[in-house]
Amino acid sequence: MHTLLKLPVAIALACSALAPAWAATPIDQVRPLDPRGRVEIDNLKGRVEVRAWDRQEVRVTGSLGDGVEKLVIDGDRDELRIEVKYPNRSRNTEPTMLVVQVPLQAELEIETVSADIDVHGVAPRELSLQSVSGDIVANGAPRRASVESVSGDVNLTFNSSEVEASTVSGDLVVAGRLTGEASVETVSGDLRFDSRGERLRKFSAGSVSGNIAARLALAEAGEIRMESVSGDLGLDLPKDLSAEVSGESFSGDLSAPGAKIQREDFGPGSSFHQRYGDGKGEIRLETFSGDARLRLL
Repeated sequence: MHTLLKLPVAIALACSALAPAWAATPIDQVRPLDPRGRVEIDNLKGRVEVRAWDRQEVRVTGSLGDGVEKLVIDGDRDELRIEVKYPNRSRNTEPTMLVVQVPLQAELEIETVSADIDVHGVAPRELSLQSVSGDIVANGAPRRASVESVSGDVNLTFNSSEVEASTVSGDLVVAGRLTGEASVETVSGDLRFDSRGERLRKFSAGSVSGNIAARLALAEAGEIRMESVSGDLGLDLPKDLSAEVSGESFSGDLSAPGAKIQREDFGPGSSFHQRYGDGKGEIRLETFSGDARLRLL
């Protein structure tokens, strides 16, 4: 019995002796960067976190996954590229976790495959985030933002004048003080958009089977386009709307305040046209089998 009690202890000691060989490698590197410089980050799997600070430099911390070749940081004060180098056969490598602190207004481009992206508090002129299967969460005040994911969920909170965001099978949420133009798309994921009362000049939203719910205001002579195949469309606008609104569906239901729904004489299909206020803007809602609803709040 005494020997059996010692066995787990011996195994634990043996494992602890081997642990350093398999442990992730700590990262802590600093490079100078112009306050409006550019940072590019590339990581295959794991996680990328970016935080803004008030220093004229970039600090990279975190841990390099076991089996990863190395972390490469190239460039100068105007532009830095941070890349996690993987071997040709990267199936057995462990995830790499990057925490990157950048100047507040530094331009930022991040590309990952199965790594999540988390960006907080940045205010660059250009922001570009791309992932295949990783989730993306970002907030800040980029002037222009472009965000893409295939199967990951995307959750964005921006104060921006131009936003493009898309997913394939992931859900997409875009909110914040959004002005200017916004374009959002999804295939099978659901989509929610809220400009927090700001007036957009142009808004477009598209989906195949995912539902779209949008809440925004329209600038004078602005334009809204929303379309889906089998997903439902919901659009909430202020009561002082000034626009010509039209809707069309093959087999879905249509509704809008004061609108008379026209039915096709032969076969399925319905449409409506309604003028609100001075009719200066233009709004078009189109679905195939999904419902489309306009509300004035």
